[in-house]
Amino acid sequence: MAEIATIARPYAEALFKAAGADAAALKDQVSALAQLASDEQLRQFADDPKVVPAQVFDLVAGIALQKGVSLDAKVGNLLRTVIDNGRLAALPEIAAQYGALVNARSGVYDATIYSAFVIELPQLNEVVAALERRFKRKLNVHVVIDPELIGGIRVVVGDEVLDTSVKARLEQMRVALTA
Repeated sequence: MAEIATIARPYAEALFKAAGADAAALKDQVSALAQLASDEQLRQFADDPKVVPAQVFDLVAGIALQKGVSLDAKVGNLLRTVIDNGRLAALPEIAAQYGALVNARSGVYDATIYSAFVIELPQLNEVVAALERRFKRKLNVHVVIDPELIGGIRVVVGDEVLDTSVKARLEQMRVALTA
């Protein structure tokens, strides 16, 4: 995974620099392209040696347009460059890194909350407020249900992890008892 991240970083940073103040407005377009690039059939088409990069670009741009995503010139240039360099598979990681750059500029960070159970909205608001105090930053949360946690939550913000799940506590007890 580190290799894809290394490949994606220069593309994400270049688009971020080129976008300037419009960076946040382009985030949805880049995410939409990443979603398209995740399609296995599209990547097989792009990897076919008989297909020229212009055909791949036209196909991806056409599908994006059908889905209601009109590409900004900067995003179009990114897509063209990624296709020309045979890096279409890196587009989801490019989008993730670009989103992180946009979020960092605005002071908002993506957070994933893994929970064993559905968290109701009033409870979620309390949890988010506590996490924002804990991490000392504004969070854009996404909740994922993971029954393996048994109870509690596991929060991932960038490379920081806060694990208060029952599963983690049981693992800590197991390690303490076997040491």
